[in-house]
Amino acid sequence: MTVTTGKKRDKIDRLAELAAVRDDERGVSLWQEAFRRLRRNPAAIVGAVILALFVLVAVVGPFFVPYGATDSIGIREGVVKSGQGIIPGPSGEHWLGYDHQGRDVFSRMVVGARQTLLVGVVSTLIGLAVGALIGGIAGASAGLGGRWGRWVDSTLMRFVDMLLALPSLLLAVSVAALLGASLTTVMIAVGVVSVPVFARLLRGSMISQSNSDYVLAATSLGVKRSRIALTHVVPNSLAPVIVQATLTLATAIIEAAALSFLGLGNPDSTIPEWGVMLADAQPYLGIRPALAIYPAVAIIVTALGFTLLGEAMREALDPKLRK
Repeated sequence: MTVTTGKKRDKIDRLAELAAVRDDERGVSLWQEAFRRLRRNPAAIVGAVILALFVLVAVVGPFFVPYGATDSIGIREGVVKSGQGIIPGPSGEHWLGYDHQGRDVFSRMVVGARQTLLVGVVSTLIGLAVGALIGGIAGASAGLGGRWGRWVDSTLMRFVDMLLALPSLLLAVSVAALLGASLTTVMIAVGVVSVPVFARLLRGSMISQSNSDYVLAATSLGVKRSRIALTHVVPNSLAPVIVQATLTLATAIIEAAALSFLGLGNPDSTIPEWGVMLADAQPYLGIRPALAIYPAVAIIVTALGFTLLGEAMREALDPKLRK
């Protein structure tokens, strides 16, 4: 009896030894592996560098600009005469030259980066918050709510489909025209455009997660459905939403610039913002086309940075591409 027991114990110990995971073989979480893949992705590195420079300029740059963003230096010095077609270009003191009102373009570009970042981040957060609320309720209702849950999900999704049926720019223009021209209006209008995207994305992810084994196990243990949705399903469904938020920042900056270009942004043109600067430069394209090129290139490069990083994050978090 003792010998038999000893053999069983030895077999169990041997099995445990073979099944043990060495330190160099331990698994990593989804986010850890995604970060490792991002570090090896050239597109992610380029996007991260662009965004780091953009954020650094937007946050710190306005404190170190050589001139005031609203100071009409060129007119005061008599070197800018836009009515006569005289708008000097770059020089040693003014790296990007003057605008039509004699203001230093470099200083306005740097200060305008903060406004552009503010509009992009706030509008994305608005869309993310509202869209996640709608999508979370719809996903939890569809996946865990039974018959009444499916009715709630169907009602919310029909509202989301109505928003998706409208072209994004047309929807943003309609909201901005309804609320009146202001910087807050631009944030709300661009945020409304991204609401259906976040809602459908989170809903689909939550429905997929609702069929997972851990949800079945929690349900069999008697855990309340609301707790399962909040503590298990939602956290495991956020990865694609976070990736989409990064991509939405790029489109938010472009759409905000489009609204400002159409005259639906901040009516105070003295406050620098890249979209407003682009609109103000239109009458002077024949004299100084660079006044439109500078903000246009800044918008394109910033949007490119967000897009590169977002696409890299999407690939890094895609389970089909993981080894």
